[in-house]
Amino acid sequence: MRISQRRAGVVLSYLSQIIHILTGMVYTPIMLRLLGQSEYGLYQLVYSVVSYLSLLSLGFSSSYMRFYSRYKAKKDDNEIAKLNGMFMTIFLVISGICILCGAVMITNIKAIFASGLTEAEYAKAKTLMILMVFNLAITFPTSVFDCNVTAHEQFIFQKVISLLQYLLNPFITLPLLLLGYGSVAMVVVTTFLTVAKLIANMYFCIQKLHIRFEFRGFNFSLLKEMWVFTFFIFINQIVDKINWSVDKFLLGRIAGTVSVAIYGLGGTLNSMYLNFSTAISNVFVPKVNKMVAEHNDNRELTYLFTRVGRVQFLLLSLIMSGYIFFGQSFMVFWGGKEYASSYYVGLLLMLPVTIPLIQNLGIEIQRAKNMHKARSIVYLVIAILNIFLSIPLIKLWGEIGASLGTAISLILGNVIFMNWYYHNRIGLDMLYFWREVFRFIPGLILPILVGYLEHYFLPIEQVEILIVGIIIYTAVFSISMWFFGMNEYEKNLFRPYLRKVYFLKLN
Repeated sequence: MRISQRRAGVVLSYLSQIIHILTGMVYTPIMLRLLGQSEYGLYQLVYSVVSYLSLLSLGFSSSYMRFYSRYKAKKDDNEIAKLNGMFMTIFLVISGICILCGAVMITNIKAIFASGLTEAEYAKAKTLMILMVFNLAITFPTSVFDCNVTAHEQFIFQKVISLLQYLLNPFITLPLLLLGYGSVAMVVVTTFLTVAKLIANMYFCIQKLHIRFEFRGFNFSLLKEMWVFTFFIFINQIVDKINWSVDKFLLGRIAGTVSVAIYGLGGTLNSMYLNFSTAISNVFVPKVNKMVAEHNDNRELTYLFTRVGRVQFLLLSLIMSGYIFFGQSFMVFWGGKEYASSYYVGLLLMLPVTIPLIQNLGIEIQRAKNMHKARSIVYLVIAILNIFLSIPLIKLWGEIGASLGTAISLILGNVIFMNWYYHNRIGLDMLYFWREVFRFIPGLILPILVGYLEHYFLPIEQVEILIVGIIIYTAVFSISMWFFGMNEYEKNLFRPYLRKVYFLKLN
């Protein structure tokens, strides 16, 4: 049952991401033209500022799985109920604090954005901020139910909800944009879907999973232990916010909303890339915590880490290499000529993050082992370096300079330091990991050659030729990897779906 849930969860995760990407391909260019560069940049700027309030979660949602696994191993349902009650209490308090902090931000909006906005933009930014703060406040109690669904490994329900969100968002928003409601409509629809998700999760958890909440006997000693564990997760969340949001804030203050819009479009592709990578690793979170709680066998963890990492590399290398060859033409077609620089923003963000993305199961291994502290501290130092790097680079090269500063910090922290840390402190065999990943190199030679030839000899600035070129490249990549890169385990993951396609073709 758990294996089928994990397998279905992976399939539905990728289906959700594919639908998200395809709807984005259609919806985003229409949205960009209806909003215009300035309003889209304003939306991205306000979102980047309000998103810092998500740090109020203090990393508690990431710690739920560790403590749930401990009590589940002991089969202590009463302690699980108390754990649920504690988390709900904490997140309701955080929601209240979020609203108070948001009110302070709204009343001081001109101090936040300095002279980077016009008076009309300040008025709209205020409305957007009110709606975004309310939306964020709702997400905190929602995360309690999300954690429970993950803990019970009910991935099918969880991924179906995500799939529906990706489908409904553009279909509801687009008519409102056509009616002229602008970026405000985008936030209203997001808030509506957040409330709907909360209701669906509550119903499923209470009626189907029969979870209990015990609010009596608040365990302060457990709260203290949780805080020690989550504090460094909280630091890591600060790092993520600096790396993925501070560039927009700095661009808004230094270069204006147009630069924010150009950076934002490249950042949107990077966000899709990040989400695509977690589709597999997320469903293994309960398994990792169980393995550490019961055996803590580094050899078995290395095998799982490598197996998941290879599958992630297989998919991400297709996306990344395809983006290198076709991304510039695609970006002009997708966003318009005024967004041509977004290609370089996306490239500088996506290329260095590929390595940590194929290793993101290692984050869960660190947390399960309670060895995530050093990573958080080193990342915080490097994220601060990112700020000091980005300011002069923005003044020199605008949005491209901002993404370059982030790229340098990612290489120093996420690539160089983390591989050393996994091998020498966590106990994972990174030499084995990279030997297995490098086995893909023979399978990459042919598609890279084909991609190079297509890039230089086909008129891919034409939409029809671009689509055909991408299809040819994907087919060559898939065939080459099947024969020269993939092992039997990976082929067996795809064979059931290939048989179904073949069967449908015959019938």
